[in-house]
This record gives sequence, structure tokens and C-alpha cells, in this order.
Amino acid sequence: MSGTLTNDDKLGNCILQVQEDLRQLKCTIESVNERGTTLDIQALDTAIGKTERSIRVRMLPHTLAKCLLSNSAHPNNRAIMHQQFGISLPDVHKRRTNTVLPVQVPVNISKYDFTILMGRTNPMATDFCHFKQSFSLCWSSVVDVLEALEKLLRDFAVPLAKVSGERLVELSHVWENGWLKAPPVTGFLSVLENWEEVLGLVLRPGQRFKGEGGIEAAAIHIQCFWRRYLARTAYLRHCQRKWAVGTIAVSWLMHTQMRHVGKALQARRFRQLENFRSRAQHLAANWKHIQSSKRTIIHIPSLGYSQSRRMNLRRYDILQNIQISRLCDIRGDPECPRHLGEDILHYYTSLLNCDSSVRRFIILTPEAIDYFPTHNMCLSTLLKYSPRTLKRIKHLIQGKQAYIVGGVAHVDDLAVADDLGVPILAPEPAIAQLYSTKSGGRRIFTEAEVDLPPGQGDIYTLNQLHGTLARLMTQNIHVQRWLFKMDSEHGGRGTAYCDTCHLNLSPTHFQQIPNVCTLTLFLQESVLLRYLDEVPEWLARYAQPAKTSCYPNWTCFLKTFLRQGGVVEAYPPSESVTCLTVDLLLEPGGEVTMLSCGDQLQGSCQLEAIGSTVPQTSVQQETLKSICMRVGQACLQRLIVGYVSVDLTTFLNRKTMEQKVWAIDLDLTYSDQLAMTQMLLMMTGGTLNCRTGCLEVPMPIQEKCSQKQPPVVNRYAVIGSHLFHSNLSMLYHNVFFMVCKAHGIGFNMKRKQGTVFALYDGSDRCTVGMITVSEDLRGALVTFARNLSVIHQEISPSKMQGETNFKELIKNIEDVLQMTVKNKVRSLEDKPVA
Repeated sequence: MSGTLTNDDKLGNCILQVQEDLRQLKCTIESVNERGTTLDIQALDTAIGKTERSIRVRMLPHTLAKCLLSNSAHPNNRAIMHQQFGISLPDVHKRRTNTVLPVQVPVNISKYDFTILMGRTNPMATDFCHFKQSFSLCWSSVVDVLEALEKLLRDFAVPLAKVSGERLVELSHVWENGWLKAPPVTGFLSVLENWEEVLGLVLRPGQRFKGEGGIEAAAIHIQCFWRRYLARTAYLRHCQRKWAVGTIAVSWLMHTQMRHVGKALQARRFRQLENFRSRAQHLAANWKHIQSSKRTIIHIPSLGYSQSRRMNLRRYDILQNIQISRLCDIRGDPECPRHLGEDILHYYTSLLNCDSSVRRFIILTPEAIDYFPTHNMCLSTLLKYSPRTLKRIKHLIQGKQAYIVGGVAHVDDLAVADDLGVPILAPEPAIAQLYSTKSGGRRIFTEAEVDLPPGQGDIYTLNQLHGTLARLMTQNIHVQRWLFKMDSEHGGRGTAYCDTCHLNLSPTHFQQIPNVCTLTLFLQESVLLRYLDEVPEWLARYAQPAKTSCYPNWTCFLKTFLRQGGVVEAYPPSESVTCLTVDLLLEPGGEVTMLSCGDQLQGSCQLEAIGSTVPQTSVQQETLKSICMRVGQACLQRLIVGYVSVDLTTFLNRKTMEQKVWAIDLDLTYSDQLAMTQMLLMMTGGTLNCRTGCLEVPMPIQEKCSQKQPPVVNRYAVIGSHLFHSNLSMLYHNVFFMVCKAHGIGFNMKRKQGTVFALYDGSDRCTVGMITVSEDLRGALVTFARNLSVIHQEISPSKMQGETNFKELIKNIEDVLQMTVKNKVRSLEDKPVA
């Protein structure tokens, strides 16, 4: 085998020598030509070319055997030979009997490996010289790849690289034929035997900067990154500024549009307010004529509370439906915030037909209720966004005297009235919101010069609360309970209380002192200092909301109390306290009329009324009329007209045994009691004589009776407008009335007594109203309590009692009955014997 290699080397050297001689011959001839000697250069050049081609053809089989077949006859080599030399070689991978190779392939072929140290090839190394001689025919293309590989190794400071000559030649052919213009690093490393070591070195961070030109490469790299950082920073700053400019532009456009819309709305509301005032003047000037002529009343029982309060109220739509019994006092069109259903419409139609006078009523529901089912909008707002309903109302009131009776005032009342072109029997929304608060009511009562509980309004800070309460407690040492009322809440929702018995310096220490005025100035100052020190902890430990379902503890209550503002008031210092409600009509002409009066019935919360007894029997009628007239005139002086309800509380002074009456609340709205009273008057056909304090009911004359009965008799009624039982939802209204009829619960039209119900909702059915009428107050109370007990037993299985206020109301009625018996016995004992 070594002999074969030696012969091959000699043959190769011979061929190289022949080529060198021919080249020198050609150079000699050209030099002779330059000296002027005449030679046939073309013929000689042709001869030299033929000689080179002959030598190349003769040496081709030997070279092919070394260059190609030694590499396992790769298929790409056949294509290379065809392109380089125009020779088609057989496919040695196909074993065919009729194909023979033209050369003998040695058994073992050398790989022609050589070594590159520090990125440079040693041209005198034996392995490299052997490789160079073996691939001399294609050396021009191999040199380019080799130089690129050396440069790569120098750039990355590779100390040692073992090159596979065959793979280097293959890569050179690929590169030369344009298959890959610029091989990647992995392409160069594929020709190395130790490519894994070299690849690990090349991929090492910072290795490029250790090789040839590393300092310049590092500088370029740093400059590249720095310039990229500067460019990116500038770009991001530009994007940020561009975004800011866009945001500012959009914000400015939105601000401009909102300002334009705000000005338009402000101008529109100002125009609506001016129209409201103009129509209010016309209503006041023609009130007597309007009252005495045929008219249309548009009842809109809207609860225009603030948005936060509306969203926190349970069954807000049903609360607005509670005053559906207003239809018993109208000859016009009421608005309802909830679809009633055919059963309720049929019920009220039948109810109104019981009256001998013809009453025409139309119940309309705004179509906007279907578009805003979860927004808890007040009825005026829903009507504002209901053009079809407004159009129908316009058609119904066309050419008639008409005015609106609303509920809790809202700014959208003006929009509805302006669209319909009718006046509102109510004060301006701003005035109503100012004086319908607890603090505003105290200002009205103070101007009216009526008695009111010791207290202070317009409290907004904790220090103000503590200081005011300590001062009031010092001035009223006999008060045993203090109340805290939120300005914007009504009933027991926004009320809390705290008893003074938990104080270290309680009123029991001053039992021997008949009046606080007897305290010396020094003693008053010392008591005030004691209270200032003790009140904060006393409130934090013992104050509690009246309805824990709304505010679970004092902390939650206090947070809302200070945000809305509120009042501190004394609770009557007596064991027997009665509250009553009086409904007034402040006519635009300046008259004050009492429409209804009733003693309140409380449920579980003693500060929340869920019913009343009509007429009231706790205050002398002259005293009641005097208080109401003064409050009404004070309201009229502040341009408050329409329906107003006044809450009073009465108790006996334990020292003088005189009756005291305090004004405790003022609501500038059509009350639930008044709505139920209108239903009571319609069913009985009677009138509530507020001058005498009697419910006068005309009785039909019986022709068969020898003695004529008096045409008018007195009746007493118990009204419950907020009766709630969760199990009522299981019964449809027709089934409910069948149950009531089976137990004898109904109304006798001939005797003008019995029970009548007010239905509010056809789907929920959990809340109802009830009125019981009897010949005396005790009978009405007993009937009311019996009805509640029967209904509760019928709809409440033993394992499902449900959520209800029936039980508390029954207990309250029992207490009232016991108190009535005690008062009757006391009056008999005080009566002188003839």
C-alpha cells in the first residue's frame, strides 16, 4: 500500500513539473516576441493547450479515485464531475451487474486530516502538504474556504482545530457552485473533527473579543449597543411624547365636547326651571278654579333618591309601586315603575267599581324599564327616556287641565313636566333636597316655633359629633337615650341610638336635681369635661344601628353618617311614647289642609313605621292643628308647596304629668300613609274630618227598618303599607284571596267594615298592604292582628317559617291593646263620682 502511495506521489510530481515546464515555455515565447523575433505564437499556444488537455485526461482516472471514491462515492461528487469536467460517472450505490467502475478503488482511503494551530495552517506540515497535493486540481476553491475557516478560528482564538480534508473539499464545492454564498459558523465547524470543543469555545460569551481584532470588535459592539440604546431611548421617548400628545388631544377634545354638552344641559335645565316657575305661578293663580273644575292628575310616585341610596335599596321598584293606591284619588293617569300584570289590573278595576262614582284611570308603564332593568332608576328618569309613553300622555291630557303629583323630588321631574307642558304640584328639586333632610326639617321646625327634641343638625366630623353630644348631654341630663339620624335616610335605615345608662356619670346620679338649671356653673363645666372624655369610648362600645341589616355595626354607620351629615337628637325621656304622622297639602294659593293623620305602628325596629291607626287618638285635635298650621306656613314661606308629611312624637312629662309633643321629621313627599288613606276613603265612601279627628262614614238607609239609622257613623281603621312575608311568593293572588275568603277575611260593603288588601307586584308578591275597618279602634286592631296570624299560619309550614315582619307587628299591636286597656281603666279611676 505504501508503494502505491509513493508511485502516486511521483506521478503527481511529474505532472506538476510538466505543467511548470510548459508554463515557462510559454513565458519564453512571449519574451521572444517582445524582442522582435517572429514566431507562430498561435500554433505554439495551440500545441501547448493540446498537451495540457492530454495530460489532464490521462491523469483523470487516478485523480478521481483519490478525490471522490475515497469519500464513499457521495452522490454530489457525480454532479460535481459532470459540471467541472463534463464526465458522467456511474452510481456506485446501485448494485447493477452491467455497471463497472473505470478505476480500482483502494480498500482504505485516507481522510486527509490536518491541524490548524491558533487559526493558522502550517504550509510545511506533512499532513497539509499531503492534503494539498491530493486536491490540487480543485485547490483554488478549497483555498477560499480554508482562508475563511482560518479567519473564523483566529477571530475566536481557537487554539487547536482538526480539519477533515474531505469535508472541507465538499464544503468548497458547495460554496463555489453558489449553493451557499456565506456558510454559517456551524457550516464551517462541520468540517472539524473536534467541532464540539470548538463550538463550545465559539459560543462562550466574550470569546470573539479575545481573538484577532477583538479590541476593534469589542469597540464596535459597544458602540453598536450604545447607539442602539440611544436610538431606542429616543424612540421610546418619541413614542411616549406621541402618546402623550394623542392623549392630551383626545382629552382636550373630550373636555371640549363635555363642556359643550354640559353647557347645553345646563342651559336646558335652566330653561326647564324657568318654565317650571312660570307654570307654578299660573298654577297658584288659578288653583281655586282648577280644584273646582274637571281636571287630570298625573301621579308619578317616583323615589328620586341619590344614586348610591337607590342602588342599596332592596326591591326598589316595588317600593315605588307601594303608592299604587293613589289611583283611588285620581281622575287621570298614574305612572307605575313596574309591570303590574293582568291580575292586579283586574283587582283594582273591580275595587274601583265598588265606588258609586265613576272613576276613570289609566296605568302606564314606561318602556324604558325594559332597557334599564338593573339600574334602579327612579320613575321620573325612566319616563324621561320613554318617548312612546310621553307621547301617549300628551294625547290623553290634550285640551285638559292637568298637573303632576310626584314623589321624592328629582331633577328629571322638571324634564318630564317640560316635555308634557304641565306644572308640578311640588317645590323646586333644589329646595326639596335642602329641606327634606333631617337637618333641614329641624330648621323648618325652628322657624315654625314648634317644640322639637334637644339636638343639633349639620354634623359632619367626628370631633363635632363628640363635642355636640357632650354639650347636649350636659344640658339635658335626664335624657336616657340619644339618637343619631342620617340626613338623607328615612325611617329606621339611617338611625342609631346609644343609652346613657352605660356611662360612668349616668343620669341616675342627677335624680335628686329637678332641673339642670340648678347646677352651678362649676358643676356644669366639670360634667362637660367628664362627658368629653367619656363620650368617644362610650359610643364606640355601646352605640348600635337601629337596623343591623343595613348597617351591621356602629363603625359602618358612623362612616356613612359623617359622609352624608346628620342630626343628634334626644329620645323622649318616657316609658310611654307614641309617634304619629300627619299629611298636609300646602296649596299653591297659600292654604294649609290636613289630609290624613294616624298613630304609627312599629315593627322590630322601634324607629321605623310600617303602619298606622286612623284617625290618630294620641294628641288633642286643637294642639295637632296648631302645630301643623305653623309648620305649613313655615314651609310656604320657603316656596314649599304640594304634599308634606310631618312626624310627631308625644309623651307625658314625668315631672309635670303634662303631654309633650315634639316635631321629629319632615318629608316633602306624598306619603305611603296618605296613599293608603285614599284607598280607605274610597272603600268606605267616607271622609276624614281632621277638625274633629273622626273618620265619618255614611251608612245606607234600610227601608224595612222602622227606625232610621244615623246617616253618618264613625269608623276606625288600621293601615299596614309594608307587610312583608317571603312565603307569600308561593301563592298566586287568586289562591291568596281564596285562602282569605275561607277564613272570613273580606270587606262588607253594606256595613262599611272588614279587610281590604293592596297589591303591589304580580311576580314577587312578597309585599302587600292591608286595611282593616271596624266600629272601634280595638276591633280594628284585633282584626288586623288576627288576619296576620291566620295568613302566617296558612303559608308557613313548621320547617319553613320564612322571613317576615308579621310577628313583630302582632306583638306591637298587643302592646297597644294593653296600653289602651290601662288608659281606659285610668280614665275611669280619675272620673269623679256623682
